Amino acid sequence: MNFASDNVGGAHPAILAALAEAAASGPAAAYGADPYSAALAARLGALFEHAVAVFPVATGTAANALALAALTPPWGGVLCHAHAHIQDDECGAVEALSGARLLPVPGADGKLTPALLAARLATMRRGDQHQVQPAAISLSQATECGTLYRPAEVAALGAFARDQGLRLHMDGARFANAVARLGCAPAALTWQAGVDVLSLGATKNGALAAEAVLFFDRDLARDFSYRRKRAGHLLSKMRFLSAQLLAYLDHDLWLVNAQRANGLADRLAAGLAAVPGLALAHPVEANEVFVEMPAALAERLLGAGAQFYPWGPTAADGRGCYRLVTGFDTPETAVRQFIALARGTAESA
Repeated sequence: MNFASDNVGGAHPAILAALAEAAASGPAAAYGADPYSAALAARLGALFEHAVAVFPVATGTAANALALAALTPPWGGVLCHAHAHIQDDECGAVEALSGARLLPVPGADGKLTPALLAARLATMRRGDQHQVQPAAISLSQATECGTLYRPAEVAALGAFARDQGLRLHMDGARFANAVARLGCAPAALTWQAGVDVLSLGATKNGALAAEAVLFFDRDLARDFSYRRKRAGHLLSKMRFLSAQLLAYLDHDLWLVNAQRANGLADRLAAGLAAVPGLALAHPVEANEVFVEMPAALAERLLGAGAQFYPWGPTAADGRGCYRLVTGFDTPETAVRQFIALARGTAESA
């Protein structure tokens, strides 16, 4: 019953097999000049229906920080949700690699809107040399509340960014979960809606360690190879990152894995919502379930062997919010067992 994160899961056998095949194929040119990396750029261009500049990196933190460094001058600011991953969980990586400052904006269910961004910009003195100047907007897809931006919502934010002279970045650590749920083309959620750069995640959804930064405006990638090298993410044996990402895309594995994780989250949410004393804190739209319950009940569930995280402080009434995440390899039995445990524990309280 491990629902702590989709990072706790293993690597998909098809991706491990691709790594073994790449290892057995003999020598290959280093630093991304290999056939696997060339094939990856072509594959992602076809998937997104747009020529892209592709840069594999080993972690999502590096993908986000380096992508935003390419969009933002050292005196710039990045508008993001107040609880975006880059704000709460990346240890100042954006600031360290870009010099820019994060400009957090509160919003319901983890989402930004043009109105919220306009209100934040209204508090800033643009053109004043004494102040940080807004340069980019960063969206999380899915958000840190497990909610999704629909294509029209991304397009509205893209139009706002263009009107304000800002660039638009998307943190797609769970991009596969969003595409699987919404059933739309990847292009509709990205460049067609005004996204300039995507951090495409794979590690949470079956890869061993592989992410990619995709530039839809390739002019923005002009200096990115230097940024990646300087940050320590130009792997000499880059083919092993590219091989993972190719296997991730083969036979729509990325969507198959995400659909399974989303479906398990749906079942988990439906079961927990029916337990007396429990309530869903946010809509369940990807593979994260946020549940409000008495802290004492949560402690009993944790004591019984379940694993999940508190999401914020316990309220004065003794209730707290807790996050449970399903992955591509979460056992169905774990979902059934946790629902039964929650029901039985609540009824015996």
